[in-house]
Amino acid sequence: MNYVQSKSAAQGYSDVQWQARVDLAAAHRCAVMHNLHEGIFNHLTMRVPGETDRYYQIPFGTHWSEVTASCFMEVGYDGEVKRGEGIVERSAYCIHAPMHRDLDHAAAVFHTHMPFASALTRLEDQHIKPIGQTELGTMMKTGYDEGYEGPGLDPAEGDRLAKACGDKTVLLMANHGALTVGNTIAEAYDRLYYLERVAQVQLYAMWTGQPLRHLPENVIEKTYESYRGSSMRYGDRPNAAWHFDALKRILDRKEPNYAE
Repeated sequence: MNYVQSKSAAQGYSDVQWQARVDLAAAHRCAVMHNLHEGIFNHLTMRVPGETDRYYQIPFGTHWSEVTASCFMEVGYDGEVKRGEGIVERSAYCIHAPMHRDLDHAAAVFHTHMPFASALTRLEDQHIKPIGQTELGTMMKTGYDEGYEGPGLDPAEGDRLAKACGDKTVLLMANHGALTVGNTIAEAYDRLYYLERVAQVQLYAMWTGQPLRHLPENVIEKTYESYRGSSMRYGDRPNAAWHFDALKRILDRKEPNYAE
C-alpha cells in the first residue's frame, strides 16, 4: 500500500479523494509561495470526486500557509457542511457552488485578488494585450466580466459569473480580481500562475510609458491555430501536470506537512 492509499484508508476517503485534498492543499501553499493569496480570504475550491452535490473549501479563518489535506470541509451546493468542521465563508459559497454546479469544465475553481491581475482589473480597459507569446496563450482562453455589482454574498452572483465565464477557463473581473477554472487542480493553478505573470509583464511594459509592440494579426492567428491544434505532450501528460508536480516537489522539501 502506497502513502496515498494508507492515508486515505486511515481517514476514510477514497484514494482519488485524498489525492484531491493533497493537491488542493498544495495549491494553497503554492499561492502563498508565489504571492497570489490574500491571507485568509479568496478561495481555491474543488468538486469532491465521486460526489455530485459538494465541493472542498477551507474553514474560514485558516491562513493559506497552514492549509493541509485533512482540513477541508465538504460543502454542499446548498451551503451546508456535509463533512468536516468550520465556518463556511459566505462569498466562497456564493461564487463557487454555482460555478461547480453549472460549468462542466469547472471541477476546480480558483478565485484570487492577486496583485498584478487585480491591478489590471482596475483599469478602464482590463484586457490582456497581444504583445507576447505567453499573452496570446492566455488571451485565447480569457473572458471578461465588466459588471461588478458588489461583494458576492448571494448565489445569484455565482450564477452571473458562471455565465460570464462560459466556455472560457480564465476570467478577469472588473474592479475585483481574477478567476480560473480547470478539469484538474493542476490546470487551474497553472492558469492562475501564468495569468499573474502575463498581467505583471503587461503592467511593467505599460509603466515604461513607451508604445506597446502589438503583434500583427497574422501572427496572432497563426499562434492561436498552433495552440488550438497542438498535441504536444511530454510523456503523454499536459504541461500543467508537469508544472504542478514540480511545485509539489518544492513543497515536499520545504513544508511537507501540507499533505497531512
